[in-house]
Amino acid sequence: MKRELLKTADGSTTIHLPEINEQYHSKHGAIQESKHVFIKKGLDKVSELEKNISILEIGFGTGLNALLTYFEAKTNALVINYTTVEAFPVVDSEWKALNYGALVDGKKGQEVFYNLHEVPWEEKNKISDFFDITKQEKKFENITDSNKYDLVYFDAFGARVQPELWTETIFEIMYQAMKTNGVLVTYSAKGSARRAMQAVGFTVERLEGPPGKREMLRAIKLV
Repeated sequence: MKRELLKTADGSTTIHLPEINEQYHSKHGAIQESKHVFIKKGLDKVSELEKNISILEIGFGTGLNALLTYFEAKTNALVINYTTVEAFPVVDSEWKALNYGALVDGKKGQEVFYNLHEVPWEEKNKISDFFDITKQEKKFENITDSNKYDLVYFDAFGARVQPELWTETIFEIMYQAMKTNGVLVTYSAKGSARRAMQAVGFTVERLEGPPGKREMLRAIKLV
């Protein structure tokens, strides 16, 4: 499938798949979207009560969410254990063409971004004293973790192109993987996704969406 580099509205780039008219991040601003959905509505909420946080990311993709989480942890004295799952990793030439590192924190941002991509898969890697990352190459339905994560970044491709990733089956796996009071955030606001989350036990709220999107969803595992 053809893949193109796309410049988004905030100056950050993303990868566009023209055959299915889908991209890894919002065309209204890749960095803006990730900061709003995953940092502001996810990490910031969890860090109000917990400073040592285990995160599961559904879709490593371009590595943007991991990069932003690293610098948020650095700024706010958080300790992050980051697990990310990706069935189809982007290739070196693709992620090296992205400008996230430089936009986030200049030369240091570039160094961290490269490090996140270059560390080995299938093992725990220490990026700094406050950030570890484990990258797992597998499909989301093969996640078997239980009661492990404080926060889930649900950043799969949209239901229009991959509806099988937005089902009760997948959200039950998320529910089981999370700790009590764990939080799941996603850019999606689809009613079908919300109902699937509620069906497996999540309490779900609609929140203001990132630029270009009216709403998003945040789900909490209360028991």
